[in-house]
Amino acid sequence: MNKVLNTIKAIFFIMPMLFVNTTVCAQGYPNKPIKLVVGFAPGGGTDVTARLLATKMSVNLGQPVVIENRPGAAGTIAANQVAKSDPDGYRLLMTASGTFINSVLSATQNYNIETEFTPISIVTITPLVVLVGSTVPSRSISELIEFGRSKPNQLTFGSDGIGSTGHLAGELFNSLTKLKMLHVPYKGSGEVVTALASGQVDVIFPSMPAAMPLLQSGKFRPLAVTSIKRSILSPAIPTLDESGLTGFDLIGWFALVGPAGMPRAIVDKINSAVVKLVDDSDFKEAINRQGMELQPNSPEIFIKYLRDTGSSISRLGKQSNIKLE
Repeated sequence: MNKVLNTIKAIFFIMPMLFVNTTVCAQGYPNKPIKLVVGFAPGGGTDVTARLLATKMSVNLGQPVVIENRPGAAGTIAANQVAKSDPDGYRLLMTASGTFINSVLSATQNYNIETEFTPISIVTITPLVVLVGSTVPSRSISELIEFGRSKPNQLTFGSDGIGSTGHLAGELFNSLTKLKMLHVPYKGSGEVVTALASGQVDVIFPSMPAAMPLLQSGKFRPLAVTSIKRSILSPAIPTLDESGLTGFDLIGWFALVGPAGMPRAIVDKINSAVVKLVDDSDFKEAINRQGMELQPNSPEIFIKYLRDTGSSISRLGKQSNIKLE
C-alpha cells in the first residue's frame, strides 16, 4: 500500500514539472531555423507554395524557415521522414491532397495523417474544373449529362493517373450522374491536355492552376468547378452543386503538418503564423497567381475535414474499384 501511495505522490510531483518544461519550451519557440520538408522536386506546385509560405512564416515566427526537398513515392518518403522526427516544431511537412489520397487508397504506402502527424492548418485550396473539348457540344452540366446518356458507355474522361484527384472527380461525377464515362489515365497533366485537344478524351478535370492557361486560350469550355462554392479566381463558372449535382465537393489543397505529439502551444504558434497571412495582400495575390485560394483553418477544422474526406475517398475507391499498389 505504501508503495502505491509513493508512486502516486511521485506522479503528482513529476506532472507539474513536465507541464512547466513543455510551457517553457513553447514560450521559447522558435529559437532556431525551422525545416519545411517538401515531398516533391523544386518547381512543382507543392514546392512553389511551400517557398511562398516559408518566406512569410519566417517573418511571422522570427526565425528562418528553410525548404528541404525530399521527392519520391508521391510524397510519402518525405512524409515518413517527418513522421519519425522529434515533435519539437522544428521539422514540418508541406503535404498535398494527392499524397493524402494516396495514403487512403494505397495498399502498400498507407498511413493515417491524423494519428501519425499533428495537423496544423490547410494553407491553400483549389477546385478542379470540368473541361470539355471539341468532341462535346455541351455548354452546361445538364447538357453534358444529356449528351452522355445519348451515347451510353462512349464518353471518356482523362486524368493524370489512377487515384489522382482528377480521377476521383471523374468517378464521383459518374456515381452522381449514373453515367459510365471510361477513365483513361495518362502520365501527367500535359498529356491529359494534349489528349483533350486531339479528341482522344471528351472530358478532363484539371486543377485550377492547370486549367487557368487552358481557360485563357479559349480552346476548351469550362462547364463547372468541383468546389461547393464558386472560385474567386473564375466566379463566372458555376459549381457542380448548383448545376444539379447536390453536395459535389472535391478540391485540391496544400497543408501544413508536423510529427505526432507536438505540444499544443507550439502548434498554436505555427497556426497563428499561417492564419495571419489572410491579412497579407501581397501573399494572397501571389497565391492567387498560382491558381489557388488562401484558406487557413484551425487544427480542429482540419482534422474534421481529414476524417470526412478520408471516409468519402475510401467509399468512392471501393465503389469504383480504384486500387493503388
